[in-house]
Amino acid sequence: MVDSWVVRHPMLSQCQVRHGFFTRNGGVSVQAFTSLNCGLKTEDDPKAVQENRRRVAKEMGVAAECLWGAVQIHSTKVIAVKAGDKITYEADGAITTEPDIAISVLTADCAPVLFSTPDGKMVGAAHAGWRGAAFGILEATIDQMVSAGAKAETITAVIGPCISAKGYEVREDMRSEVIGQDPSGTPYFASVGEALYKFDLAGYCLHRLKRRGLIHCAALNLDTLSNEAHFFSHRRRVLAGGGPLGLQISSIACRKG
Repeated sequence: MVDSWVVRHPMLSQCQVRHGFFTRNGGVSVQAFTSLNCGLKTEDDPKAVQENRRRVAKEMGVAAECLWGAVQIHSTKVIAVKAGDKITYEADGAITTEPDIAISVLTADCAPVLFSTPDGKMVGAAHAGWRGAAFGILEATIDQMVSAGAKAETITAVIGPCISAKGYEVREDMRSEVIGQDPSGTPYFASVGEALYKFDLAGYCLHRLKRRGLIHCAALNLDTLSNEAHFFSHRRRVLAGGGPLGLQISSIACRKG
């Protein structure tokens, strides 16, 4: 069941980290952006977006300027975020050990993935679309955490709301690109017609996490496409013929104390 404002997962709560997979509800934006659009580069009223982000920051227990997120480019680049860093980096993953920073990703069908060490003293976040997942953004985020002192087998990771296989129809060119990069992705494509497939993004992300050595990982299995009341969806916008698009935010901050 989806809370109207924010979804949390018990595995991350056990690490005593502040976290949330925020829905599209609880903000001040209107019309197509109703109501918690957190996308800084959308066509929404900038003042509304700033108020939405302020509300998220308050819920996360950080100052508004410390709700950190990179400019996402479907890459495998990961940033180690420190106090004072601005939202100017191009990247799709981040880690931090700073308790006053909430690192965040924006999505509208791609998978947001939040990470934590068992003691909650180091956290990570990744934006995983099909391209990022296939090229290794999840592993890159884990590797950055390991480089900073974490042990992969003890990291907890949760995959948030994303488009589900039932609505994620893709063509042969996309399937070929994924499998060309990672043949182990083959089982996550189900044929539904000539050169047409349904792709299980969450399942594929979970597979990549486990293959990297994570034991404590899970997916919320919340579908952004079919749940219009709670989530923005790029695919839904395309099927409707276009128009403006809002972005939901997923955020995590280290345990305090």
